[in-house]
Amino acid sequence: MPAILPPVRTRFFFTAALGVTLLLQLPAALAQLGLLPGGAQSYMGLAALGMFGPLVAALLAARRESGRDGVRALLRAMRRIDAPLGWYAVALLACLAIHSAGAALYRALGGGDEVSFLYLPENAQHWVSLVLVPLVEEPGWRGFALPRLLRAHSPLSASLRLGLLWALWHVAMFVVQGMGPAAFALALLNIVAGSVLFSWLYARSGGSLTVAIVAHAGAHLNNPTRSLQEGLAPFAVYTAALCVTAVLLPLLDRRAFAARAPAA
Repeated sequence: MPAILPPVRTRFFFTAALGVTLLLQLPAALAQLGLLPGGAQSYMGLAALGMFGPLVAALLAARRESGRDGVRALLRAMRRIDAPLGWYAVALLACLAIHSAGAALYRALGGGDEVSFLYLPENAQHWVSLVLVPLVEEPGWRGFALPRLLRAHSPLSASLRLGLLWALWHVAMFVVQGMGPAAFALALLNIVAGSVLFSWLYARSGGSLTVAIVAHAGAHLNNPTRSLQEGLAPFAVYTAALCVTAVLLPLLDRRAFAARAPAA
């Protein structure tokens, strides 16, 4: 993957993140495909632990790069709330607003009410995911990887590279969830587009990891993937709206996508 691979300083992180997660989620994926006995549910405990791959990889990579100081810096970034408060509100509501705009346009063009405006958490598992998933993913993606990618690539290029690897990281869980080919393709596209949105929020908030964490929580606050069993339309509308947003942001806010981070 020479065209996608990031600079050497982040290759260890990506290898560790994908490796830890794949190791823990592969049994459930193979069971879902009928290649292991017992069904995917028998291995869901391991699969859930796989979510921690980016956090574990970020801590290991920070320690490898800068010793204990690197780990402390990453942990401080997770606690630091120094961005303007308005950006936390924008981050929390961004995905909800994007989907709602897409749903409104869908209905205006003749679509039916099969696409709702809101897909809020419906049970305890959804709420746990809303809190936990951003905390175990974002320290890796936007806390460790993105700042280092920005030292070698433009913000848009860094966002797309990160998005491709972030999407690849999700593949085993998509298999476990039993996604069909269309939903699978939409999910990969959704994540790459979401990476551009999250990078914009990261840039506009002054490089705030906590804003990225809140944005990820916002993606779980209104999540049309919850409707996939009933039909593909809500997730397709959301993904289309997110892709339009990902195209418009670099065009409308060139300043946020112009400068690279300073070299270390």
